[in-house]
Amino acid sequence: MNKLNYSRQRQAIKDYLTFSKDHPTADDVYMDVRQQFPNISLGTIYRNLKLLIDIGEVIKVSNTDGKDRFDGKTEPHNHFQCVECNKVTDLDFDMENIHKINQLAGDSFEGEITSSSTMFYGTCGDCT
Repeated sequence: MNKLNYSRQRQAIKDYLTFSKDHPTADDVYMDVRQQFPNISLGTIYRNLKLLIDIGEVIKVSNTDGKDRFDGKTEPHNHFQCVECNKVTDLDFDMENIHKINQLAGDSFEGEITSSSTMFYGTCGDCT
């Protein structure tokens, strides 16, 4: 594989996602990065998000509102989506239980489960 050239715009996207805790949409990323790079296009945002996903530096979190959200935290973790405001947040709890669930799921078919992702749904504290 060819070496990936450094891009200040890509780095700005990655930095924004790394420090963002609210799992922004591509439009949110665009609005933020545009402050630093006024001439950046939404297409550039989408291409760089896809590239960052492909190289494992960002994950895509699908959402029931039809808008994909992006997360700079790539280690295994789970998410919560509010059914009222569609906000997506990380759930931080003992991942050992998730590893046990992966093992139980793997016992039901031939193959190996290496990771999983769970989305929990309900109403967030702001909406209750």
